[in-house]
Amino acid sequence: MVSEVVGQYLRAAGFVVDEAIDGLAGLRQAEAVQPDLVVLDRMLPLLDGIEVCRRIRVNWGALPVIMLTALGEEEHRIEGLEVGADDYLVKPFSPRELVLRVQSVLRRSGTESIPEGMLDAGEFSLNLAAHEIRLRGKPLVLTAREFDLLAYLIWRPSKVLTREELLRSVWGWEFGDLSTVTVHVRRLREKIEADPAHPLLVTTVWGVGYRFDPVPLGTGEDAATAVTPVSETSGGSA
Repeated sequence: MVSEVVGQYLRAAGFVVDEAIDGLAGLRQAEAVQPDLVVLDRMLPLLDGIEVCRRIRVNWGALPVIMLTALGEEEHRIEGLEVGADDYLVKPFSPRELVLRVQSVLRRSGTESIPEGMLDAGEFSLNLAAHEIRLRGKPLVLTAREFDLLAYLIWRPSKVLTREELLRSVWGWEFGDLSTVTVHVRRLREKIEADPAHPLLVTTVWGVGYRFDPVPLGTGEDAATAVTPVSETSGGSA
C-alpha cells in the first residue's frame, strides 16, 4: 500500500508517522493525532484525496497537505492545488524527493523555526513569529503556501515578481510547474480581495508576473511607502 511505503520513507528520515487506509480513516486520524502535516494519496477508497483535502481545509484551516498522485496532467495538478494542497507530487517519486518536499512544507508552515519580526503593509499586519497575517485587524485563514506567498509579496511591495522568482523563493524549486503559482495567487485573491475578478492588491503584470500594492491605487496614498517595520520593543536610544 502507498501509505506503508510513504511511512517507511518518512520514518527512515526521522519523522513520526501515523497511517490510515482510506479517506474517512484519514480524517479520523487527523482529528485524533493533530499532525504537523498530511501526506495524502489522491486515489483513496471511501473518500478520495480531493474531498479529504477539502474537508481538512474546512476543519483544520492551514494544516499543511502534500498530495500524491499518478495523474500527472496539468488539470489534475490544478484541481489538487485549488482545493488547498500545499504541494503536489507525481508518482513515481524517490524517497529523497518526498522527504525534501515534506521538509520544505514544514519549514514554511512554521513547524520549523521562523525568523521573528512584524511588518505593517497598508491594511495588512504580518507577524512572522506568530505565523499570522491580519487584514483590517482580522486574522486570515491561509494554508502554509498561501501564508508564505503573501508574506513574500508583503516584503516586496510594488515590485513586479515573476512566477519563476515566486516558485524559487516561496516553494524553493529551481524548476517546476508555473501553474502552481497561478493557482495559489488565484486562491489568495479569493481571500484578500473585495472583488477577486478585479484584483487591486495582487495585480497581474501581463507577460511578466505579479505585483502587490498594499494600498490600492486611487486612494491617494503612496503604496511604495506603505510598508512599515514594527519594533517589538519600545524606548531606548540609537
